[in-house]
Amino acid sequence: MAIMITMERETYHHGDLKEALIEAGIKILKEEGINALTLRSAARAAGVSHSAPYAHFRDKQALLASISTRGFHRLFGELIQAGHRYAEDPRALLLETGWAYVEFARSEPAFFKLMFSGILEDEHSYPDFMKAVQLTFSKLVEVVETGQNAKILPAGNPDETAIAIWSLVHGFISLYQEHQLPGQVLQRRPLKEVFFGALFHMLVTSPRTP
Repeated sequence: MAIMITMERETYHHGDLKEALIEAGIKILKEEGINALTLRSAARAAGVSHSAPYAHFRDKQALLASISTRGFHRLFGELIQAGHRYAEDPRALLLETGWAYVEFARSEPAFFKLMFSGILEDEHSYPDFMKAVQLTFSKLVEVVETGQNAKILPAGNPDETAIAIWSLVHGFISLYQEHQLPGQVLQRRPLKEVFFGALFHMLVTSPRTP
C-alpha cells in the first residue's frame, strides 16, 4: 500500500509538478516566511520526493524567481483593473493606480516583501522574472504619460517621473508596514485618504516644465 501511495503522489501530468511546487512555495512563504522556503520544504508540501523539484528548478533561487514572477503578474493584474475603471479620468487613474499598488502590498505582504527584497543574486538569469518586472513598470510609465498629456503631471522623461511617484508610493507602504505612519493622522483620516493626500501634494507642488 505504501508503494502505491508514493507512486500516486509523485505522478503528475506534464507541467503540473512545476505549478504544484510554485503553489507549495507560495503557501510556505505566506505561512512560515522566506527562511522556511527551500526546495526540500516545497517538495514535502507538494507531496513529492526531495529530488523531484530539480526537474524544474536548479536551486532555491530559481524557485524564488518563479514565485516573484507570479507576484508581479498579480500586481500587474491589479494595475490593469484600476486602469480599466478610471481610464476616462487621468487624475483618478493616477491616484487609484497608486492605491492598487498599496492594496496589493497590504493584501499580499509576503509576496510584496519577496518581490522587492533583492534576494535574487542574478535576476537577469531569469528572463520571465525580468519581463514581468518590466511589464509592471511599463504600466506605471503609461499612467504617468496619461497624466502628463492631461497636464496634471510635469512634462519631462516619463520614466523618471514614474520612478519619483513609485518611490513615494513605495515609501508610504514601507512606513505603513513598519507602523511608522503617525497615529494621530490615521485617527483623523482613513488610510486611503492619507495616501491620496500625500500623492496629491506631490502633484500640486511638482515644478512644471514650460
